[in-house]
Amino acid sequence: MTTKSYALRAPAIGSETLSSIPPSNSPNTLAGRDLCSIRDLTAADVRLILDTAHAVKAHPELYWHALSAKQLVMFFEKDSLRTRLTFETGINTLGGSAIFIDQTGSRLGARETLADVAHNLERWIDVIVLRTFSHDTITDMAQYAGVPVVNALSDIEHPCQALADIFTLEEQFGDLRGLRLAYVGDGNNVAHSLLLTSVLTGANIILASPKGYGPKAEFLVAAEVLASTATHGIPAGTVTCVTDPSEAVSGADAIYTDQWTSMGQEAEAEIREAIFASYQVNRAMMSLAAPHAVFMHCLPARRNKEVTDEVMDSAQSVVFDQAENRMHVQKAILLLLLDAAGNVAPRSSITSSRLEDIRPLTRGPRKRSAPSF
Repeated sequence: MTTKSYALRAPAIGSETLSSIPPSNSPNTLAGRDLCSIRDLTAADVRLILDTAHAVKAHPELYWHALSAKQLVMFFEKDSLRTRLTFETGINTLGGSAIFIDQTGSRLGARETLADVAHNLERWIDVIVLRTFSHDTITDMAQYAGVPVVNALSDIEHPCQALADIFTLEEQFGDLRGLRLAYVGDGNNVAHSLLLTSVLTGANIILASPKGYGPKAEFLVAAEVLASTATHGIPAGTVTCVTDPSEAVSGADAIYTDQWTSMGQEAEAEIREAIFASYQVNRAMMSLAAPHAVFMHCLPARRNKEVTDEVMDSAQSVVFDQAENRMHVQKAILLLLLDAAGNVAPRSSITSSRLEDIRPLTRGPRKRSAPSF
C-alpha cells in the first residue's frame, strides 16, 4: 500500500448504525492508501481487513449507508465474473455505486496516458479498481491518482482473492497459526498473494509445482522479509516449495489449486496440460490430506483438469464460500480505504469462545459434514 497525500472522509453515520467513525489516524483505518500488493501490508493491516470483513459479514445492516454517494470505477482488461460482481454488489450494499469500463478491447494507457486518466478520475471518483495484464499499470495509476487504487488482479498478484481465501480459512478453522495449507499447481499471481498472506497470518504454506513453474523468486524473498516483521502477536508462517504434490498435501488442513494456464498464456495450454497432469487434485490426492481438510479454488475451474468433479462437488469443497467471501472482504477494503469502517472490535476478542469450538490448534475435525470420499 502506498499512502496518499490526504485521507478521504466518510459521511456521518447515525448512532442507529455505527456508534462512531474513527479519525483518519486511527488504527481502525487504512484511509488514503492503495491496495496494489500484499507486499505492502503488515500483519496488523491484514488483521484489520479480516476483522472488518468478519464484522461486515456478521452485521451487514450496520454498513448500509457507510459509503453513501461514494463512486467506484472499474477498468477491466480481462474477463470477470466474481471480481466484477462482488465489487459492484459490495459497494452498492454500502450505499455507493459502481461504474464499469470494459477495457478488454484495448489496454489502459493506449488511448491517453495513465497520468491523464488518473488526473481525470480523481476529480470524479472516490476509488479506482483495476484488473489488468501488467502490474505496472496498477502501480502507475496509484502513483498518479489522488484517490485509492485497488488491484483486482494483475499478472503477478491477486491480493483481494488471497485475503478472501484466508478469511474463508478462518471461518473454517479459527486461529490459523500452524495450519498447513498446500497449494498444488502453477506458481502464478494467486499463489504469490496467497503465500504472502499466509506468512502474515501464521499459516504454513507448502507449494508444489513442476520445476520451472514455481513462484517467482522475488515473492519468496518478500515472504522472508514479511516473516521478519510479522509480529502483531502472530508468529510468522513459513513458505516451502517442492515439486512432489504428494509431499505438499500429506497431512494438509487445506488443499488449494488453480488453473494450469492463466489468462494470456493460452498458447501454452496444451504443453502445460501435459506438464501438470500429475498435479490434478483428485480423490487419491485428497486422501493424503488430514480427514478434516478442505478443498479450495479461486475459480473459474477447468473441471476434470486441475480438479475432478468428485472433489469440486464434495462436502470438503469450500470454493463457493471463497467466492461469496470475495464480496465481504472487498467491502471491508473499501470501507477501510475510504475511512468508513467505524470501530471494529478485533475478532480475537469477539469470537474467542467460538474459535476453540470451530477447531483447536491441535487441528481436530472441523464442524462440517463428513468427507464424501
